[in-house]
Parts: sequence; C-alpha cells; structure tokens
Amino acid sequence: MKIATYQFNPTIGDLVANTDKILHSVLESKANGCDLFLVPELAMCGYPPEDLLLREDFHHQIEFQLKRFLLIDGITLVITAPYKEKNICFNSAFVIKNAQVIKRYDKHSLPNYGVFDDKRYFSAGSMPCVFECAGTQVGVVICEDMWDEYPIMQAKSEGAELICVLNASPFSEYKYEERLKIARQRVSESQLPILYVNAIGGQDEIIYDGASFALNKNGGLVQQLSSFKEELAYSKYTNQQLISESIIKYPEYEERIYNALVLSLKDYVTKNAFKGIVLGLSGGIDSALTLAIAVDALGASNVVAVMMPSIYTADISVIDAQDMVKRLQISNYHEVEINPIFSQFDKQLAPIFSGMPNDLTEENLQARIRGTLLMAISNKFGYLVLTTGNKSEVAMGYATLYGDMAGGFAPLKDVLKTLVYRLSKWRNTLSEVIPERIITRAPSAELRANQTDQDSLPDYDVLDKIIKYLVEGNLSSEDIIARGLDAVDVKKVARLLKLNEYKRRQSAVGPKITLVSFAKDWRYPITHRFNF
Repeated sequence: MKIATYQFNPTIGDLVANTDKILHSVLESKANGCDLFLVPELAMCGYPPEDLLLREDFHHQIEFQLKRFLLIDGITLVITAPYKEKNICFNSAFVIKNAQVIKRYDKHSLPNYGVFDDKRYFSAGSMPCVFECAGTQVGVVICEDMWDEYPIMQAKSEGAELICVLNASPFSEYKYEERLKIARQRVSESQLPILYVNAIGGQDEIIYDGASFALNKNGGLVQQLSSFKEELAYSKYTNQQLISESIIKYPEYEERIYNALVLSLKDYVTKNAFKGIVLGLSGGIDSALTLAIAVDALGASNVVAVMMPSIYTADISVIDAQDMVKRLQISNYHEVEINPIFSQFDKQLAPIFSGMPNDLTEENLQARIRGTLLMAISNKFGYLVLTTGNKSEVAMGYATLYGDMAGGFAPLKDVLKTLVYRLSKWRNTLSEVIPERIITRAPSAELRANQTDQDSLPDYDVLDKIIKYLVEGNLSSEDIIARGLDAVDVKKVARLLKLNEYKRRQSAVGPKITLVSFAKDWRYPITHRFNF
C-alpha cells in the first residue's frame, strides 16, 4: 500500500481554497500511484475554527465542499472536517472510497487545556474506525486520541494493522520530542506501526510545525517530514511495516524557535492580507531581532523600518540601526526626529503640569509619540505594525500602553530576554545581519539620560528564571525563594507580574512558543488580591 501524507497549511474558514489545495494534492497522489491519502485534523476548515462552529452557514458550506471529494475514485481518502448532526457537532474524519463515504470517525478525547477548547464545541465520539485499503486494515484516530491508550487499542481490537493519527498539534519548544515519546509508547502497547500527519502554519498565536513522522512496530523512526514547511510525501506499508526514504532531521533549539517565529509572522501577514509590515528601530536587541525575523518572513521589500531618535537616543543607536538596515538591504528606511513633537506636547501640557518635576509621564510620552507615528504609517500604506517587546518586558509591564505596545502583532511576545540574545546570536551564524555592538551593549529604553533596563529590573538571567517559575511552573514566591533566589527580587517580580495584567490584556497577539504564553494559556483576573 502506497500512502500520501499531506502536511497541510490551511487558512481557517477559507473552505473553497482549502478544498482546492487538498484536491490538487489528491490528484497528484493518485497520479503517483497512491492507494491512501491523509490530511491533518480539521484540514478542510483549519483548526481551531472556534465560534465559526456555532454558525449553521459554516456547516452548510463544509457539507457542500465535502461533496467535491465524492467525485474522486481510484484512491482512498481520509478527509477531516467538523460534522454536525441534530445540533451535535463532532471533530471528524471521513473515509471516502469508490466515490462514497464508507466510514466516519469522531474524535474521542477532547482537550480542554492551554490553547484547546474542544469541549466548548464538540461532543466526543466512542466508536473505532477501521477500514480496508489495498489489503490492509487501517485504523484512524485524531490528535489527542493518541495521548490516551484506549482509542488505538480499540482500533487494534477491531483488526487494525496500521494506525493513522491525524493532527493539528501546536508547536512549543519541546513538543516534538514529547509527541515522539507518546507515539512510541502507543506503538509499544499496540505493537502496531503509526503514521502521524500534522498540520503546519500560523494561526493567530498558535503555530503548527508539521514534522509529520512514521514509526515502525519496533518504534523506529522510518519517516520524518520537514518542519515549518508544507509538504506532500509518500511512504509504503508492506509486510506489516512502514517504509520511507524521507527522514529530515528536526532542528535544534534556537533554529526551531526562530523558524517558528518566522512562519507565524509570515502567515499572520499573508492570511490577513496586509501589504507589508512597519516597525520602529531603536538600535537595541529586541527591534534588531524583530527586524531580522520580518525580513526572513516577508523579504526586505515588504518591510519598512523607522528610526525615531530623541535627545536621549545615543548616536551609536542610530549608527547601529543604519548599519543593520544596510546589511538586510532594506530600502524603505526612515528617520523621524521626535524632539519637535515632544516639545509641542510639553508646551501644551505645561499649564496643567506647572510646578511638577519630569517623571515617568515624559518617558511614556516619547513612546506614545513613536506609536502614533507608526500607526499613521500603517493607516496610510496598509502595513501591519510590529511591536518589539519580549516576554520579560510583557511580564513586568516594562512597556508603554499606546506607545511601544501599539501595534497588531508581537513576534517576541513569548520570547524571554535571555532567549532574544540566543536567537540573535544564532541568526548571525547564518549571516551576520545584527551588528555585534547591538548584542553586547547594555539594554536601554533610552527614555531618560544614562538609563539601562537593570536600573529597575533584576539582571535578565535572574529575572527570566523567576518569570519561568511563576508563569510556567505556577510556583509561589516562597517556593522560588526556597530554590535559592533572592527574596527581594522574587517578591518584586511577583508583584509586577500581578500588577501588569491589565497591560497584557491590551497587548498585541503574538506567537506561542512556550508551555505557557500570555494568551489562552494565562487567564488570571485583572482585579484580584491573591499574592503569588
């Protein structure tokens, strides 16, 4: 039996285009002599469709597009889509053979944690799905079903010789290794080979990394598809084993994170039909890494970089920003002095602020001027504004509402500051696009004289460790202090994390790369009096 695995990048709700792309790959697979064709979870509509699933017209259009697959014969298809029956909705896979639906499988295990909300929309299935294809009994399960022993063993009890797992499994930094571990556990229990097909692409904050794979009965890896890339690949099942010549190594840590960020930004811009992106350069590490990601995602011709110096901006910040723009061959670069604008604001506010000293107000005013300029460029040309703040800053509220937080997408939102440096150094191993001085300089917002980030925050090595304990580990301050971290630092960080929830609620969407990002994974009330 020859099997086609389509590692597909759908656009949620674009039912016609998604179906067109799947059909194109079906015909290509048929021409290549395939007996079986597989797609990821909810491939026809994309995952997660969220409240689109509550619309009757959405389901009617899915039914209409699904009928197009009934025109295909000579190859068995496993096509995934929602299925609604008597006001009950299932996350389903349709087995289409000889131009008719011969089986339907409804996902059994409905995840309801992290980014998942399946129980809001779907009812759980209970019946196995095993069908014959080219003399082989094939069992189908969907995504979370593999993380539970029962669905695969149920398929085996119905005679399955091969298990196909259809997935929209979101990326996080170590998710690939976790998938392989669980799949090998299921292989060990069932003594059946597994063919795992995963989606790829960016969907708001979620990233799908693809990296579909196949395991033999002994748990050996016999197929490994590309990561972060749409791909149609083939394998064979013969003599109770899977055979493939395609094994592409999954990238190491920095490369996988960087590629995930590039894919996420590219898909957010293209799927939402923005003409390009615009971002503010500062000569600092965060905007430098964001600029490199933007150019790698969209090409230099689709990126606008704007340097907006003030009286506090160091000359070397401007020089380094200009240097990086040249290295990346960005032609659409502008410098806009904000001092004249700031002076006018200062003048107009003087009667109200009479007798009061300069403080955070004037610092934030500079950031808000910059945000206004970038939004004006966005409105005029149809560009998406990127914010450049990282997870450490987002956690601590070290950003200005309606200033440097103004924008539509935040590529570094889930990237701690220490990782920003690691990614920058890794990107320079490909080509040295980030000037070394940007990497080695002490970070500063440059909103007052001689300012550095560590004036008000612990060293980033310490800060990021505390943030990980608080956010990903759900540890209390006392637990963290017991691990040897300074009590003053821990309590300060915990206090700032709690106080700045209101800012995070107003921040731009950004890609999730860790177990707990400041999005669907993190749902604390703004108003509460519980101390971490």
